[in-house]
Amino acid sequence: MRTERTAAAAAAALCLLAGAALAAPFTPARDDEVVERLPVASDPTLRAVESLRRQLASRPGDSALRLDLAERYFALAMAQGDPRYVGYALSAIAPLERSAAGEARYWLVRGQLQQYTHDFDAAVRSLQRASELSPQATQPIAWRAAIHMVQARYAQAAAECDQLARTPETLLAQGCIAYVRSVTGQLIPAYQMLSDAVAAAGQVDPGLMLWLQTRLAEMAVRLQRWGDAERHYRTALALGITDQFLLGSYADFLLQRERPADVLALLAGWERSDILLLRLALAGRAAGDPRAGDWNAQLRTRFEDAARRGDRLHEQEAARWALDLANDPARALAQARNNYTLQKEPRDAEILLRAALAARQSAAAQPALAWLKESGYEDPALQQLAARLGGTPR
Repeated sequence: MRTERTAAAAAAALCLLAGAALAAPFTPARDDEVVERLPVASDPTLRAVESLRRQLASRPGDSALRLDLAERYFALAMAQGDPRYVGYALSAIAPLERSAAGEARYWLVRGQLQQYTHDFDAAVRSLQRASELSPQATQPIAWRAAIHMVQARYAQAAAECDQLARTPETLLAQGCIAYVRSVTGQLIPAYQMLSDAVAAAGQVDPGLMLWLQTRLAEMAVRLQRWGDAERHYRTALALGITDQFLLGSYADFLLQRERPADVLALLAGWERSDILLLRLALAGRAAGDPRAGDWNAQLRTRFEDAARRGDRLHEQEAARWALDLANDPARALAQARNNYTLQKEPRDAEILLRAALAARQSAAAQPALAWLKESGYEDPALQQLAARLGGTPR
């Protein structure tokens, strides 16, 4: 069971940016500062966090307790997309910079929090230190692979996957390898390899299974196997785990398939998340929902506030809002270009290509066009955009 939990936690790394929201993390000045009243009565996860907070107030020198609390906060940030939890986690571990410098767990948590704020180079260094202190640990390896994937450093990501393959986490390693291959010109064999691995696996931790099914769903979408994609998404949802990345990915699939009513049902009550509110606004407009105007206004306010603060945690979503809802291609292109300097995932390339096309500035799309050509990434939608921009032919 311990191995399964470790695999699930490591798999979560490969969805690392899913929980990032637009506002910057807030870091409390003191351990006893009241930053939010959590609705703990109905949520066991929040009850556990509140219990840890109370324990820490009475035992501020307990480093293990600080790391426990930081891990809980980070899990909440990843699940719900609320960056305040990352600020709380940073506050929890701040006193450990010297006292816990020899603990692998400290460097793992520190690296996780650094990547959330897009300090990717520092995160890799922290995660490397975690591996030096605990060579058998799989989570630091998986997190480094995830960061390399976000920055389109596929050779480095593949090397980390190879390290995972030398651990007992066989299914996680297979998923990691398939993930890299799926974006480097081997989509069909990667999908088949991972499908076979999942089918042959016995009992799998739900967290790991959620990640595997989401990866398979996204591969199936690119292969235009719509029924398979739907099946994978529904299998992941049936696990009953709150995961913002899964919800956003499935919502995008439903929007692509012109099923906005299903998006509204899927994301009901998720207005607090900027990432999911964007999908609600897009679906609301497509469905003629009277709430669409208010959702769009909320997004405008949130994105404009973030721009004034200089936040860059989710420029991709801000660019998509500017292009698809605000009808402002110039603004969308500026944000998409800035975003692409930090993140180079396929969806980052897609919004850059679409914004450049809408703004009639094909030269601005060259970084994404070069990535599409060099990586061998297979996706009919991106290939059609590239063709329209004078890049990769259809």
